[in-house]
Amino acid sequence: GAMSVDSITDLSDNTSKLLEALQLSHPHELDPRRIPGKKKALSLNPITCQVPRIVDRCCTHIETHGLQTVGIFRVGSSKKRVQQLREEFDQGLDVFLDEHQSVHDVAALLKEFLRDMPDSLIPRELYGAFLSTAAMEGPAQLDALQLLLFLLPPCHSDTLHRLLRFLGEVARHAEHSWDPDGREIPGNKMTVSNLATVFGPNILQKEKPGEKDAGGLNFEDSAAIILVLQRLIEHHQALFMVSPEMQCDVLRRLFQTDPDVIDYLLRRK
Repeated sequence: GAMSVDSITDLSDNTSKLLEALQLSHPHELDPRRIPGKKKALSLNPITCQVPRIVDRCCTHIETHGLQTVGIFRVGSSKKRVQQLREEFDQGLDVFLDEHQSVHDVAALLKEFLRDMPDSLIPRELYGAFLSTAAMEGPAQLDALQLLLFLLPPCHSDTLHRLLRFLGEVARHAEHSWDPDGREIPGNKMTVSNLATVFGPNILQKEKPGEKDAGGLNFEDSAAIILVLQRLIEHHQALFMVSPEMQCDVLRRLFQTDPDVIDYLLRRK
């Protein structure tokens, strides 16, 4: 298992950065169905979950009110209402999204935020590396994607995991289903492929929005982006899970290079 670090105030800057860069989490931390009140899973990552409020609230709103909304992310929204919501979040207001908000407005806001991030959710320096995995298959592809995910800064990693978990939930409601009484529950028709087509260009960006040649992707790059995001959505639980063997390997290497970190972790344990 992993070991707990509740505070990094006692660590030097170099040690803090080292622990932050590790981004190793106990698998149970990634299960959104944890029992409330249950002891929190231990982690090698001392940083709390770093997901922008706007992303978490948009995802939560749609999970609560919009999973049966047909064509979500593809149906038009009110530009005026979306702009107002965006300005409220930009001002740091505690924006409360409830059932009175249009699901399509919230969906558009989420897409806009991801599209307009100063650095894309998957940093641009990793754009080529992620796209290259599209030519791989099977376990080799997933292994390469996992190693690339480990390179993401903590805030990008946390936010991407929250988003992928959300997109997986949307895709699970794509098809029609029936409740216990036999009544039909409409599907939203947003399959993994459809979601990857919508979100891929917002998450994997070669150029900043507005820059020369931005948005001018060739067919091969566009197809690769969609394929990569499909794999990320389909396998996000496994991809964000660090194996015990890898954790032990990291700890062994740390013992050789930074024994003070190991001593600190063991004292916290």
